[in-house]
Amino acid sequence: MIKQTTIRDVVETSGVGLHSAVPVIVRLLPAPTDTGYVFRRTDLGGFEIPATVESVAHCSYATTLMRTGVMLSTVEHLLAALRGGGVDNVFIEVDNLEIPIMDGSAEVFAEMIESARVVEQPLARKALRVRERVLVEEGDRRIQIEPADGFEIDCMIDFKHPMIGAQRYFFYMTNGAFGREIASARTFGFTEEVEALRRANLIRGGSLENAIVLTPDGGMLNETGLRFKDEFVRHKILDIIGDLALLGMPLVGRVTAQRSGHLLHASLMTKLLRDDRAWEIVDMPVTAGLSVVL
Repeated sequence: MIKQTTIRDVVETSGVGLHSAVPVIVRLLPAPTDTGYVFRRTDLGGFEIPATVESVAHCSYATTLMRTGVMLSTVEHLLAALRGGGVDNVFIEVDNLEIPIMDGSAEVFAEMIESARVVEQPLARKALRVRERVLVEEGDRRIQIEPADGFEIDCMIDFKHPMIGAQRYFFYMTNGAFGREIASARTFGFTEEVEALRRANLIRGGSLENAIVLTPDGGMLNETGLRFKDEFVRHKILDIIGDLALLGMPLVGRVTAQRSGHLLHASLMTKLLRDDRAWEIVDMPVTAGLSVVL
């Protein structure tokens, strides 16, 4: 039996919000079995926002949660680190309206979780196992989920920029794979989009310290270079893991994504959950590759 997990120690970090530019402190705390991921706005008296599909408010350039008018933005990178790190239950204290962007990846969050030590809890870990294929399409953008023995993501992106082009990456969630292959992949954008986004009151906290910025002449503004030659598609997988963490438990299924984004991820989860025949909740199978080395 694979057991549920939480963290042993309280850990925290701080940074600025990508879109809001506000300073933020994030603290992770142990939580009881069957809690899942629950955000607490400490600036609002500990108001709780569960990390669930029902809490999704909008998904433009980040995933934003809301409960009774209280919002929390850019949750996907932290949620990806929690799911990728094998954490099932945790309270996440936040003292502002957006999770900090850090360096644009999930690496700092993954390191926090490692330093907090993942520990087993008494009850069996549950998983959402996909039983039937579910597909969402919008023009040439599509994402589907279908039955598989573990959690797999086959992702393809295609951008008309020489540093990206068409990239494809297959990821299988096994012990340590998230940290090795996905966690350090950074978010990215294009210089021609910057002004429009700032006019829309977005990316006010954006900088070369927390994003890859690509130029029209086929280069990039960052001097540090890429962390992987296919860092862009790896970051898209990071976003998929973080968004699908809102299902509330690990997935046993294969995700195939082509040019997808946050909105399509949310639509897929909603369509999946609405079809009772397409999924079931089971004890996490040992063969799924999602056990945690403590």
